[in-house]
Amino acid sequence: MTVVRSLVLFMLAAFAEIGGAWLVWQGLREHRGLLWIAAGVISLGVYGFVATLQPDAHFGRILAAYGGVFVAGSLAWGVVMDKFQPDRWDCLGAAICLIGVAVIMFVPRG
Repeated sequence: MTVVRSLVLFMLAAFAEIGGAWLVWQGLREHRGLLWIAAGVISLGVYGFVATLQPDAHFGRILAAYGGVFVAGSLAWGVVMDKFQPDRWDCLGAAICLIGVAVIMFVPRG
């Protein structure tokens, strides 16, 4: 159950952080305005709270593992929201990052 909880929290954190950054990007770069930026800032704040709910007590470990989730999630977000088409190297890099996440978070420790 701990692994499932951790994975769900990583997905929620990715949605909040990537979505928040995308909203700020849209507000500034695509000239959609201050409401988009404000929504992005709030979403980025939510990300910070979600990350604290991880069952592991080590900030560095959580943030390091989340980095891999962020890489893969960012590519997925781009596919869905911006019609980005990752190439095989993007996909390989994301897979390597997710393997790193699994090693950091879920390998048994003595």
